[in-house]
Amino acid sequence: MDGKRVERPQFTAAQGTSRVSSPLDEPYWQRWHEGAPEVNGFSLSPAQMGLAVALGCGLLIGLERERRKGLGQDRAAAGLRTFAVAALLGAIAQIVSVWLAAVALLSVAAMAALSYWRSRDDDPGITTELSLIATTLIGMMAVPEPVLSAACAALLAGVLAARDRLHHFVHTWLREKELYDGLLLAALALVLLPLMPREPVSWLGQLSPQRGFMLVIVILVLQAASHVAQRLLGARSGLAVSGFLGGFVSSTATIGAMGSLARQRQVPLRMTLCASILSTAATWMQIVLMILVVSPAALPVTLPLMAVGVALPLVLGGLLWQQGGAESVAVSDQQDVLRLREAVMVAVLLVGGAIVVSYAQQRGVGGLLLGTALAAIADAQAPMASLLAMYGAGTLPAGHLLMGLMVALTVNSTTRGTVACVSGGWRFGVVVAGALALNMVIGWAWVAWFVL
Repeated sequence: MDGKRVERPQFTAAQGTSRVSSPLDEPYWQRWHEGAPEVNGFSLSPAQMGLAVALGCGLLIGLERERRKGLGQDRAAAGLRTFAVAALLGAIAQIVSVWLAAVALLSVAAMAALSYWRSRDDDPGITTELSLIATTLIGMMAVPEPVLSAACAALLAGVLAARDRLHHFVHTWLREKELYDGLLLAALALVLLPLMPREPVSWLGQLSPQRGFMLVIVILVLQAASHVAQRLLGARSGLAVSGFLGGFVSSTATIGAMGSLARQRQVPLRMTLCASILSTAATWMQIVLMILVVSPAALPVTLPLMAVGVALPLVLGGLLWQQGGAESVAVSDQQDVLRLREAVMVAVLLVGGAIVVSYAQQRGVGGLLLGTALAAIADAQAPMASLLAMYGAGTLPAGHLLMGLMVALTVNSTTRGTVACVSGGWRFGVVVAGALALNMVIGWAWVAWFVL
C-alpha cells in the first residue's frame, strides 16, 4: 500500500481485548527457549532438556531389551539403538510439529507391526513391539513433561526386567482364589466406594455412607495383609502377625480362634496367648484408624490414651513371643483371603451402634453411656465410630467422648475375656482377661485425670 509498512495493532487484556496467540506465530527455536533453566552456567531450553531426557529414557529401556534380544541371526529386531532412536524420534517430532509427531508415531507403529508379522512364528508375544511404541510416546512426552516421562521410562523398564519374577508370581505363587479376592477388593475400593454418598446421614448417627464403607474396605485390606503375612512368614512369626492383624477384623473372634487352638493343643499356649494379646493392641490401632477416617479433629484429645492402649499389649505380646515355642499352624491352601461376610457384619454393627448411640444421646450423658455400653457388647467399634462422628460434628464434648470410648472398651473387654475363658479354658482365659483388665485400669486412670 503507498510504500508504508502497516503495523498490526497490539491489544492487551487491560484494553478489554485479548488476542489468543498461537504457538506457530513465532519460530520453534524461540518458543522452546523461553524460560530456559540454567545448569552450571549453561542455559538449557525445554527442547534441549526434552531431547536429553528422551535419549536417556530410550537408552534405559533399550538396555533391558538388548539383554533379551539374543545374539546372531536369531536375535530379536529391537535393541539398545532402536529404542534410543525411537525416543529421540518422538522428541524431535514433538518439537517440530504436532502433525509430524502423529506421522512419527504411526510410522513406528507400522514398523512394529511389520516386525511382529515377520517373527510371529518364533515369538508370539508382542511385548517388544508395544514397548517400542510406548518408548516413542515417552520421547514425545519428554519435551513438555521431562520428569513424568523419566518416571514412565523407569516404570516400563522395571516391568520389562521383572518378567521372570512376574511369571513365577502369577503361575507358581498366586492361587486362583487369591486372584479373585484381589479383583473383588479392587472393584469395591475403586468402583463402589467412589459412588457412595459423602453427606452425613442423621439417622446413621452422623455417619456418611462413604465413610462407613471405607471402614469395610480397611478391614478387607487388613484381612488380605494377614493372609499374606501367614504365607510369607509362616511358622512362629506368621501366627503372631495373623493374630495381630486379625484383631483389626475382630479381636473377639481372634481370641476365640486362638483359644480353640490352645484347648486342642495344636500350638504352644504362649504362642496363642501372644496372638490373642496382640489382637487387643490391634483394637486400639483400629480406633486410631477410625479417628483418622471419621473425625481427625479428635486425634489430639485421644492420642495419649491410644498410645498407652497400644503400647501395653505390644510389650506383653512381645515378651510372650520371645518365650514361645517354634511350632505353629500351617496355612491352609483353602483359606479365604477376604471374609466379606465378616466385613459386612462389622458394617451392620457399625450402623446399628451408631443409631443406638445417637438416640441415647438425647437422654443426656447417662443415656449416652448406657447406649454405648449396650452397643459395645458385641462390637466396640460401632458405638465408638458414632461417638467420634458426633464429636467431629461438634455435638459431643471431649470429656464425654473419652468416657464413652472407655465404656465401650470396658464392656467389650469383658466380652472378650469371657470368650477367652470359654474357648481356651481358665488358664488361657485368665491371662487374656488380666491383660485386658490392666489396660482398662490404666485407661480409666487417664480419663479420670483428664476429666477431673
